[in-house]
Amino acid sequence: MNHRIIDRNREEGHGRLYQDYFSDTPTYTETQFHRRFRMRRSLFLRIEEAVTAHDNYFIQRTDALGVRGLSSLQKVTAAVRMLAYGTAADAVDDYVRIGESTSIESLKRFVKAIVEIFAAEYLRRPNAEDVSRLLVENERRGFPGILGSIDCMHWKWKNCPTTWQGMYSGHVREPTIILEAIASEDLWIWHSFFGLQPTKYRKKADKIICKQSLIY
Repeated sequence: MNHRIIDRNREEGHGRLYQDYFSDTPTYTETQFHRRFRMRRSLFLRIEEAVTAHDNYFIQRTDALGVRGLSSLQKVTAAVRMLAYGTAADAVDDYVRIGESTSIESLKRFVKAIVEIFAAEYLRRPNAEDVSRLLVENERRGFPGILGSIDCMHWKWKNCPTTWQGMYSGHVREPTIILEAIASEDLWIWHSFFGLQPTKYRKKADKIICKQSLIY
């Protein structure tokens, strides 16, 4: 069967996206943007600009016939929507006008660019200056000697293999995966853990984490 070529009218898709969210007088408000993109417009544009400067894949091109390709806004929007909502690669096609394979490629390059650009600042261990600042801030708030608040929650493991369900069922009576995080008042996450705990430590860890959450 021959592969059907779809004329998506990419320029129309870019124009609609730009008018809806990025023009001087956008159709939707800043609050609606934040809810749908999971971030402020200013942050999105900062990321989009950085990613485009880092990887020329996101730069809009014109083919030999003078037809303009996908814009950086379309590619980054597709990647962000897939990450924010966990949607399929073709879920934004009808609005952004971007094909499934291009969405997947945009997502892969977007994630790689984010790590390469921002890892040194945002994906690092706290240094001596961070530790000193956090200790001072928390002592001022009445919690001397701590770096941040710890929180823990259990995510239901819907597809847990039957033979493992007893191993990973704790006080919630069903298989779960633990999400643990330590964050400072400015919402920087300094520690995170998402995974499974050995069975013999499960109940003890639950009690300790809950106790720490109340103390911190």
